[in-house]
Amino acid sequence: MGQYHVNVVTMLPHRYELVGVHDANPVRAQEVADKFETVYYQEVNDLINASDAVVIAVPTTLHYSTAKMALSAGRHVLLEKPITETVEQAEELISLAEAKGLILQVGHVERFNGAVQEIHKIINNPLLVECRRMNPFTARIKDVGVVLDLMIHDLDIVVNLINSPIQKISATGNRIFSENHEDVANVQIQFENGCIASFAASRATQNKIRTLSVIQEKSYIFLNYADQDIHIHRQASSAYLMTREEIRYSQESFIEQLYVHKDNPLKLEHIHFYECITQGVTPFVSGEMDLNLLRTTHEVLRQIHNANVQRIFPKG
Repeated sequence: MGQYHVNVVTMLPHRYELVGVHDANPVRAQEVADKFETVYYQEVNDLINASDAVVIAVPTTLHYSTAKMALSAGRHVLLEKPITETVEQAEELISLAEAKGLILQVGHVERFNGAVQEIHKIINNPLLVECRRMNPFTARIKDVGVVLDLMIHDLDIVVNLINSPIQKISATGNRIFSENHEDVANVQIQFENGCIASFAASRATQNKIRTLSVIQEKSYIFLNYADQDIHIHRQASSAYLMTREEIRYSQESFIEQLYVHKDNPLKLEHIHFYECITQGVTPFVSGEMDLNLLRTTHEVLRQIHNANVQRIFPKG
């Protein structure tokens, strides 16, 4: 994600001045620095000291220590999700940022997807929600499983979309390619208002899928994250047509395609970060929201790993 953040920063010259980059891999860091005509800092402390704000896109295991270093130095922080490994670490970072009057924004980039912002305006009484987030396997991500890598986006969006306390969580998952983490997971959440949400996530799928569907009393809403399109199905009717040869099922409905202003969600996330720092805009995702999300994902992971996640396919 680091190079994507650098690319976006260079797209916003009236807001940002790109000071430099740091990476644990010096060859990779120099490549990025050369590509974007900036400075490679060999020591992360030097980069932090030269900056007013930093973007941290490192393995999850390093989120806490790196963000604490930046916040302690008085720097605003845009930190990739998840905020930290543990709730206690997250609470400490949030308290540190508040005490120093700094912005600590976590990179929930899907919150800035135009379709996600629009769907909040048309959801009123959801009965059933289904999320699918599938990716091909990549060996690049080794420190977390599919829940913290992919599903966390949908958990964040849906929990805030439903806006009702969670009553029950059921979760299962399996390893396929990874040594220690789940590669596929299925989660069901029941909310106190009666809504049921189902989440399927995979990083072992030979196709990239990002969808959200919502069933309400008089409508079915389908969102495709990839093209930021929303389709609303209303006034559905169905019938069986019988002939001597076969029985056919037909369905008709009025389909409305909602216009969505499409923009780069990562760019919008950075603009929001800038406005929070310079204009006092309230962060889109509060610290308490991040803590609640982390607690939810930890419960999901507890259930998956307490069930002794098994590898489905033999190694290799």
